[in-house]
Amino acid sequence: MPATYVTPGVYVEEVDRGSKPIEAAGASMAAFVGITAEASYKTIDPETGNRIPGQSVLNKATLVTNWTQFQNVFGGFISGAYLPDAVYGYFMNGGGPCYITSLRALREDKDGATAASVAIPPASGKGKGLTATAKVAGEGGNALTVTIKNEGETFTLSVGSDARTGLTMKKGENFVGDVDFESVTISDTGTANPADGVYTLSGGGSQPITAADFIGDVQARTGLAGLEALDDVRLVLCPDLMVGYDGSDAFKEKIKAVQTAIIADCERLRYRFAILDTPPGLNAQQAKEWRLYVNFDSSFAAMYYPWVQVADLSDSPQTTKFMPPSGHVVGIYNRVDGTVGFHKAPANEVVQGALSVELNLTKGEQGTLNPLGVNCIRSFPGRGIRVWGARTLSSDGSWRYINVRRLFIVVGASLETGMQWVVFEPNDRSLWAKVRRDAISFLSTIWLSGALFGSTKDEAFYVKCDDELNPPEIRDLGQLIIEIGMAPVKPAEFVIFRLSQWAGPNAE
Repeated sequence: MPATYVTPGVYVEEVDRGSKPIEAAGASMAAFVGITAEASYKTIDPETGNRIPGQSVLNKATLVTNWTQFQNVFGGFISGAYLPDAVYGYFMNGGGPCYITSLRALREDKDGATAASVAIPPASGKGKGLTATAKVAGEGGNALTVTIKNEGETFTLSVGSDARTGLTMKKGENFVGDVDFESVTISDTGTANPADGVYTLSGGGSQPITAADFIGDVQARTGLAGLEALDDVRLVLCPDLMVGYDGSDAFKEKIKAVQTAIIADCERLRYRFAILDTPPGLNAQQAKEWRLYVNFDSSFAAMYYPWVQVADLSDSPQTTKFMPPSGHVVGIYNRVDGTVGFHKAPANEVVQGALSVELNLTKGEQGTLNPLGVNCIRSFPGRGIRVWGARTLSSDGSWRYINVRRLFIVVGASLETGMQWVVFEPNDRSLWAKVRRDAISFLSTIWLSGALFGSTKDEAFYVKCDDELNPPEIRDLGQLIIEIGMAPVKPAEFVIFRLSQWAGPNAE
């Protein structure tokens, strides 16, 4: 409102006549949904120095910025979950801040998990032996072993490398029921020395997480649906969807249902992109059949195959394991965004932390998968393990490449945020000129970054906001229409050198 002057004097006014800069929206924020070891903020016991679980973040999207912070809240690696390894691979490959939604915390789960155990028979065949039970419920206990070695009236009991000697079944000194092991509890109801041998705990596990658990509820802010409230999420993945895969039709339907829901959310929210895994153990033909089975057609998702082999840093006795590649791949998205820009296809990049792939694909095998939008991860002699595909799952050639979709995601999100000032302004030609000015300024920076094709701005993009788009009947509806066209840079997927014999410049 113009100022009112009633007293003589000199007045200085500030008038906003400049452009309103549009800041590019982030392209790299990832959101992981799955299973973790723990899911609570920790406090430290001043007497023992042990971490004590505090406020729970179970089924709540929680921001973490590095691997150390992830460990402090979610407990690090554990058997029976791929998400910790996926997050570790994400940060190893250049990932930045991300959201974690833990649907189940295996070490803190009191209701949904059972503890592994093993019954150890008496050496004499008479009386009662011992029972060893894992202290932590879940599949991790299935890897534990108990070794018994009798030495006369006493015996040695070992859990892994932790051995206790001179134990007896009589209460008093060295009573086996008084011995405390870090990972198992030994029953105190035995009546006879246990029989020699190595005994493996079994039966540990969790109730399977259902498709409904993964999909969640937007009002309760749980599962994948709970991510809707987070406007900065751009990449969504769910590696633990594959935990316990048994090849059954029911499990396949579960995967398809959850991945369908992820894609639907990304399309509805417009500014998100889904990274999908394939099931384990597939050969090239089976991977093709899987792609045809799920039958997705969307430019808001990409699929990666096969699984990658990584070091097993959990409590499992294995030294390596295979896992879904999505976490490592999303880290590569972040790395490319930071070093080149979101306009570069996240392909021909080394998968850091991958020791091998589940199947070494041939060029011919990839030739059957690439046209279907299955992005292969391949091992090349002397060049490491690389992502060797950059396609979405869309059948529309205009949206074939991941970087094209992500370009429109970033531009769309940036314009939606940066042009909020236009709402409720007088819808006249003066406003149209300001909108064109700000949009052209923003798109010029996108073009200068290399994201748009063209030697000049006129070749790279156009912005139209005029009487043709906004006649009186449109303005009467309270609408302002701005049309923007962009020429995205597309990856050189097929590089062709044409060779021929040449006789030289003097040849007739």
